[in-house]
Amino acid sequence: MVKTAVGALLYIAVVIGGFTIYDNYVAEDQLVVAGEMHSEDGNHGVSNEGSHGNGTEEHGEGDHGTGNQGHGAASSDVNTYVQPEQDGIKIFVKDKLGNPVGDLEVNHEKLLHFIVVDEHLQKYYHVHPEQIGKGEFKIGNILPDGFYKAFIDIKPKQLAYQVVPVPFVVGNPGESADHGGLVPDSKLIQTVEGETVKLDMSSFQANKPVTLTFELDRSNLTPYLGAMGHVVILDEKAQNFLHVHPSDHDEPVFETQFSKPGLYKIWAEFKQNGKVRAFPFVVEITED
Repeated sequence: MVKTAVGALLYIAVVIGGFTIYDNYVAEDQLVVAGEMHSEDGNHGVSNEGSHGNGTEEHGEGDHGTGNQGHGAASSDVNTYVQPEQDGIKIFVKDKLGNPVGDLEVNHEKLLHFIVVDEHLQKYYHVHPEQIGKGEFKIGNILPDGFYKAFIDIKPKQLAYQVVPVPFVVGNPGESADHGGLVPDSKLIQTVEGETVKLDMSSFQANKPVTLTFELDRSNLTPYLGAMGHVVILDEKAQNFLHVHPSDHDEPVFETQFSKPGLYKIWAEFKQNGKVRAFPFVVEITED
């Protein structure tokens, strides 16, 4: 009896110790950090302001964590991972069994579009990492220390895929400062580096077809990644990702629909005089 009791106590101690080690490992693994970051030539990033051809893609909420965690959705056969490192950021694309996914379609001139926002939706980056292996991509140092969410836009040839937010941390940002929530723009006009863009929306109601028309100087407007502009839309919590494409290849006009009421931030990208700029707008969508 004594031996049995001692054995049971030892077993319980091992189990408790195992769970403690597991919890500590997970907590550390969820905070993957990198060194100081800086901009890299040849990629487009816009801090504190401000994706590609015909159609609209809406992607809803998905499982998410922090650091180099895998992300997918119930309807997705593919998970994506973000791993910040000292010399850049790696992106991994894997199937549900953990195997690398290398069979990707070229999607508006690129295999992978890496769209990143900070926790307050003030910083926005749209860059194109280099493929360094099967299902593995890398981008150089582009981000300052901070908390971010990535949206990895790819088209696997044989597998279903849904974009979901992938949170990750760069450097040692410290405690997050409270910047408050989004505030709707009183006027939908933005000027970035001397270029002005005005947004006209046909409706501000949820579950209604919406046409986004942008007024801008077209004399110096040229196609960017195969389209005459690109639009990315996120809800206030950066959970629902809406990727809108021009309805006409030659016109900066986009058609979409908001599934829920609430605040949304819109980034409209245009290439003028050979330079790509992102113009940010905040709008409020009401009940239908």
